[in-house]
Amino acid sequence: MSEKKQPWNRPMPEQQFKLMREILDAPSPVGLEGAMTYGVLKPHFESFAPGDWQLRQFKGHAGVVLDTHPGRDDMFKVMLIGHADKIRMQVRSIGDDGKIWINTDSFLPTVLVGHEVKLFSEDPDNPGSYRMIQGGTVEALGAIHFADPAVRSGDRGIKKEQIYLDLQIHGENKKQQVLNLGVRPGDSIIMDRPIRSGFSPDTFYGAYLDNGLGCFVTSEVARLIAEAGGTRQVRVLFAIASYEEIGRFGSRVLAGELEPDVLIGVDVNHDYMAAPGIGDRRMQPLEMGKGFTMAVGAIASEQLNRIIESTAKQHDIPMQRDMVGADTGTDGMAGVLAAVDCAATSIGFPIRNMHTISETGNTQDVLAAIHALTYTLQALDALDDPHREFLDNHPRLDRATPLEHQGSAKPDEGDENSAL
Repeated sequence: MSEKKQPWNRPMPEQQFKLMREILDAPSPVGLEGAMTYGVLKPHFESFAPGDWQLRQFKGHAGVVLDTHPGRDDMFKVMLIGHADKIRMQVRSIGDDGKIWINTDSFLPTVLVGHEVKLFSEDPDNPGSYRMIQGGTVEALGAIHFADPAVRSGDRGIKKEQIYLDLQIHGENKKQQVLNLGVRPGDSIIMDRPIRSGFSPDTFYGAYLDNGLGCFVTSEVARLIAEAGGTRQVRVLFAIASYEEIGRFGSRVLAGELEPDVLIGVDVNHDYMAAPGIGDRRMQPLEMGKGFTMAVGAIASEQLNRIIESTAKQHDIPMQRDMVGADTGTDGMAGVLAAVDCAATSIGFPIRNMHTISETGNTQDVLAAIHALTYTLQALDALDDPHREFLDNHPRLDRATPLEHQGSAKPDEGDENSAL
C-alpha cells in the first residue's frame, strides 16, 4: 500500500465520520450509558458481527462486550476497552428564584459559563422514563457588572458553588415552575454540542471526545477484524465500559468477569505541545496530528508494547510514546485493579481542551490507532503460541548490553520522531 493510500494519511471518509459523530453525540452520562452502548454501539456491532460472535451484557451497568469466540476460555484472550460514560453535572437544589443549582463534577467551573446543556429528568410519576430539557445555559455571575473586582480582573476565579442552570424562568412562582417540570436533585446535565469538522484539515471539535473516541476506535477495530475473517487462535473481547470517570469501576468488572490475557485501554490523551502554561513542567512532546500514543511506564507491559511498536513500524503508522508514571489514568489499569494476571497497556490520541465543550482532535491520529490495533491483533494471532510468548519473554535488564557514546551527528528525521 502506497503512503498516500494509507488510511491514516488520508481524510476520514464521510460515512466513518458520521458514525464517529453518532457515537460521540449519544447522551451517556455516568451511570446512564445505555444510549451509547445499546442505542448506537450494539446495533453497529450486530450489523457486521459474524453469527458465531456474541454480544455480552451485564446486570449492574450498561457496558457491553463483543466476544469473537464465546465460551473458549482455552484461547488467548485480548480485551480492547473504550469507556462510554461522560462526565456529567447534576442538579443539587432549586432556588426560589428558579435557579437550578448544580454540581460541576470533573469540569472546571470557568469553562462552563454560558454553554448550552441538556437536562435529563426522570418522570416522578413514571420511574424509569426520562424526559429531556434543552435551551438552558450554565451561569455563575449573571453579568460582569455583578462580579467583584477580583473576578472582573481575572485575579480570582469562579467557585463551583456559584454554578447554576438558567432555564430563563420568569413570572410568578418561579421555583414551582421548575418543580412542575419534575426536575429533582440528582438529575443529569450534559453539554450540548455535537462534533463538527474543524477549520484545519483533518481536525474536529465538540464535547465528549473523552471517551466516545475510544469506543469508536474499539468498534472500528472490531469491524475490520470481522471483515478480515476474524481470528484463529486469539479470542478478542471488544469491550465498552462504564464508570471510568469515577474510578474505572466498569472496566475492572469486565476484566474480572472475563479474565483477559492482554488488556488494552483505548482513551484520549493530551496534546502537551499545545497546552498553555505548562512549559516549565517539561511534559513529553505529544502533539495532535503526529500519530497515536502508547503508554510507557506504570503497569504497561513492555512485551505488549514491543508488539504494538513493531507492528506500527512495519506498517509505517505514526506513533508517539507517552510516559505515564505510576498510573495510566485509563482503563488500561483494569487488569491490575481487578487482580487479573494480564499484560496491559494504553493506546490513545492527543486532543486539546479535555473536559471542555470544545475538545479537539485529529482524524488521522484516530485512524492510526484503529489500524495499529487491528494489525496488532493480527500479529498476536500469528504467534506460534501467544500464551508462551508472554510467559517466557519478560525483559531481562541483567542482560542489557553496554552502550558507548554515539557521537554528535543528528539521526535521520524518521528515527528522531520514533524516539518521542
